[in-house]
Amino acid sequence: MEQQPLQATPVRTELADGREILYFFDGGRVPSGFLPSSDTRELPARPTTSQLRYDALSGEWISFAAHRQTRTHLPAASQCPLCPTRTDMASEIPADTYDVVVFENRFPSFGPEQHAVDSPVELGAARPSHGRCEVISFGPGHTDSLASLGERRIRTVIEAWAHRTQELGRLEGVEQVFPFENRGADIGVTLHHPHGQLYAYPYATPRTENHLARAAAHRARTGNNIMADILDFEIADGRRILERGTHFTSFVPYASRMPVEVHLVPHRQVADLSELTEAERDELAAMYHRLLCTVDALYPTPTPYIAGWFQAPRNHEHRAEAWLHLQLTSPRRAENKLKYLAGSEAAMGAFIGDITPEASAKALRAATERLQSLTPAQ
Repeated sequence: MEQQPLQATPVRTELADGREILYFFDGGRVPSGFLPSSDTRELPARPTTSQLRYDALSGEWISFAAHRQTRTHLPAASQCPLCPTRTDMASEIPADTYDVVVFENRFPSFGPEQHAVDSPVELGAARPSHGRCEVISFGPGHTDSLASLGERRIRTVIEAWAHRTQELGRLEGVEQVFPFENRGADIGVTLHHPHGQLYAYPYATPRTENHLARAAAHRARTGNNIMADILDFEIADGRRILERGTHFTSFVPYASRMPVEVHLVPHRQVADLSELTEAERDELAAMYHRLLCTVDALYPTPTPYIAGWFQAPRNHEHRAEAWLHLQLTSPRRAENKLKYLAGSEAAMGAFIGDITPEASAKALRAATERLQSLTPAQ
């Protein structure tokens, strides 16, 4: 792929209710004459900020966003809010076409206000659910997927992720930015159009807290970073490696929880996507595209998945141990079978694997080989 320059400043405007919308473009350059249309819809006022309540038993914060009960749910293609606006349908994206668009979610789990809040952490504690939630639409085609859109578009998505990570991370009260994609009805998506989301949390998430606590304990015990040791361990073993690049390695982790689970990890420690170099972003676009195509090639029908970027929280005491990485998981354990979290997993967090990580890696490598056999020689 031709090297793509770092993203120029995106085109930024507002929707009818004041929500921000940003346009990103393949190649990093705004097309000549591009001008988004005005959003002429009559929209209701934005919802008030939700409430966070503290669960003293688990030590976790829970956001209650009751307005999300009314969000759009699997609309017909003719009414999709992520398709470009037409004369007969005004969508969330007031433009004839686009490459990648990011806008504030109309039904946010966090926000729309962002403020630092200092309140007691005790039984019965509550605070405003400050933060920000954004939608990222990967392209105008309703039946596309991130995989089908190709490497060049994924490169643009990476630029958008990096831009939003950096900008959202500067907002008052935001502690962690999480770019992710839920793909497929089996995962629970409410829109079929290819898209992802970005959550700007007002706290470090529970899994992040656990990861960093484990990393700090590993550092105290060994003197090493835990992700560096995991990379060395997986590469030395080799059985679960899917691809090794110059800057990234993808592998099925030794103790994966889900039937399909792949981690994509940079070879050097960076805190978040905004710290990746151009060369790293170029390789990431290529490797991520191959990974998504491989996951889809496991079975005759598209594979549902969740893909999320684990990035460093802003002010955590163990932030120095954080190492950017992607975790992609799917509950699909066979062509017509899904893994459901039953009593042991859902209640106790004690996972039981249906497929060994080595068998999963072998199946993914076989899918890659099938794809390569179908690709004409260059």
